[in-house]
Amino acid sequence: MQTLDIHRPEMPDLQFVLLVTALCTSRLTVLNIPGTLRATIFNRCWALIHETPPPRKLEDRVLDLRPWTELTVEAMGETIRVALMESEIRILAWDHASSESTRTSTPEANPLIERLAQLYPQPPEDSLDDNVIDATSQ
Repeated sequence: MQTLDIHRPEMPDLQFVLLVTALCTSRLTVLNIPGTLRATIFNRCWALIHETPPPRKLEDRVLDLRPWTELTVEAMGETIRVALMESEIRILAWDHASSESTRTSTPEANPLIERLAQLYPQPPEDSLDDNVIDATSQ
């Protein structure tokens, strides 16, 4: 489970805004932001930089912040914090399983990957549970 304190995110405003809006438009099922609040946060941030209504399709709900100023990003960060505080959410919590790699290694990288695999072999899957005590058998 990953968490983020909205008052001390330990990251620049731009990263905070991009992370929270990405969470709000994600299909994550384990996230402590209700669906209606997710939509509200995104829609308010969208309204700060667009004159058109926000897109309806989830795939199109992306904020391009490249052309905007630091002041705009700060306003979005404050908009996000206010919306979350109004819903009494001070710590964001979400769970996202790691996904399979979508890129294959280049042929040049394969010798290095093979050497690393020799230096740091993966333990067999059976041995992962050897140190776990079975509470049901006691």
